[in-house]
This record gives sequence, structure tokens and C-alpha cells, in this order.
Amino acid sequence: MFRRRSDESAAASTVTMTKEDVPQSRDPQAPKGRPTPKRSEAEANRKTRVAVPKDRKEAAKQARERMRAEREKQRTALLEGDERALPARDKGPVRRYVRDFIDSRWAAAEFFLPYAVVVLVLSITQVETLRLLSTLLFMVFFVVVILDFVRIGFVLRKALAARFPDQDTRGAVMYGLMRTLQMRRLRLPKPMVKRGERP
Repeated sequence: MFRRRSDESAAASTVTMTKEDVPQSRDPQAPKGRPTPKRSEAEANRKTRVAVPKDRKEAAKQARERMRAEREKQRTALLEGDERALPARDKGPVRRYVRDFIDSRWAAAEFFLPYAVVVLVLSITQVETLRLLSTLLFMVFFVVVILDFVRIGFVLRKALAARFPDQDTRGAVMYGLMRTLQMRRLRLPKPMVKRGERP
């Protein structure tokens, strides 16, 4: 009699433990803790997403349009000096300081193109003296440009070390020297300081 009651209580406790251990059933398609969305909701979500064209030509056309718009935005920023849309090469306070440093000074290299045109005209003349003179002038000007590069590079490196002691200034001096090769009115980003105005 006592044995029969103990068997029934043991069986009841086993059933109770089994029910507690079995996890709650859920939809296998739905993520855990979230019900499956209705079809109308799913369709509405799909409609709000950006439609990607299935045609490769259309996708390429859209990519070209985006690149054209980005280039136009950067060109406008280069003309207006907008820091937010400048290319990565021209961004940052270091590059801005280098541009202002170069634009505020005279440099022999910025006259290289007009000088080269004069030398070219002299070199194609039939007068031998003028041709020899053009070669001599070109060599003299080339030496002047090299010496001016050394001077500007030395002063710019020293100014950068004083102004930005804790920042990375690698490539900034070469960036400035390449800018001196361009005529002032053709420089991009557009010069923001006047001659003689120190940054």
C-alpha cells in the first residue's frame, strides 16, 4: 500500500519536471522573441527600400551619374574652398596651412610655364644666337627654381614643425612644392589668402 503511493508521487514529479524542461513552441521561421511579420508589412518594407535595377546597363548608368555628381561636388568645393567636400588629398588643417603658406609668397616655379613658352619660341628661331640664349636662360632658370624649392621646403618644414608639433605632416612639404609649380590663378583649391598675408 505504501509502495503504490510512492510510485504514483514519483511518476507525478517526473511528469512535472518534463513539462518544465520542454521549451515553448514557436514558429521556426520567426526570429527568437519576435513574431513573423504579416505579408502586408513585409511588402510595405520592401517598397520603402531603394530599388536596385536588375539591368546591368541601368546600374552602370546610375553609378556613372553618382560619380559625376560627386566630381561636380568636389570641383565646386575646390573652387570655393569648402573643407567639407574637398578630396582627401586636400583635407585637414595641415594641408590648409600649406596652401595658405604657398599662396602668400612669391615663388620662381609658378612662372615656369610662361617662361618655358618664351624659351620654346626662342629655340625655334633661325637665329643661332637666340637659340643659344634660350638654352642658357633655361638652364639658369632651372637652377633658380631648384634653389627656390630648397628654400621654400626648408622654411615650410620648419613652420610645420612649429605649428603642428604633434600631428602627422608627412607629404605636406611635397604637397606645397607641387602647388608652387602651378600659376596662382590656376591653383585648386582656390587661394584664400593674398600675397604677403601670412597664414
